[in-house]
Amino acid sequence: MARIAGVNIPTGKRVVVALQYIHGIGPRFAAEIMEKVGLSAERRVNDLTDAEVLQIREMIDRDYRVEGDLRRETSMNIKRLMDLGCYRGLRHRRGLPVRGQRTHTNARTRKGPAKPIAGKKK
Repeated sequence: MARIAGVNIPTGKRVVVALQYIHGIGPRFAAEIMEKVGLSAERRVNDLTDAEVLQIREMIDRDYRVEGDLRRETSMNIKRLMDLGCYRGLRHRRGLPVRGQRTHTNARTRKGPAKPIAGKKK
């Protein structure tokens, strides 16, 4: 099992798909990495040599922000918005949708399960 950027990538899958198991690498970056390394899209992880895995690992470490660094940067950006007290920061602080969605109905993913209101009858 190959280990890249601290993630064990699955061995039976194509490399383009397996790279997407790394946080911060999607279809576009995975294809870009394959092209830069010079591997075909049909290659599978268990067919890679140790040198090719090392080459992929070094390229990701050098050119892309992934896993811990990316998560840290994202959380720092959210923390900055909350500290500023801007509208988006307040929405993050209250656990409400940040990007303008309605909250009268729906928004259950952000707000959590519905809480009953005492004394409310139809």
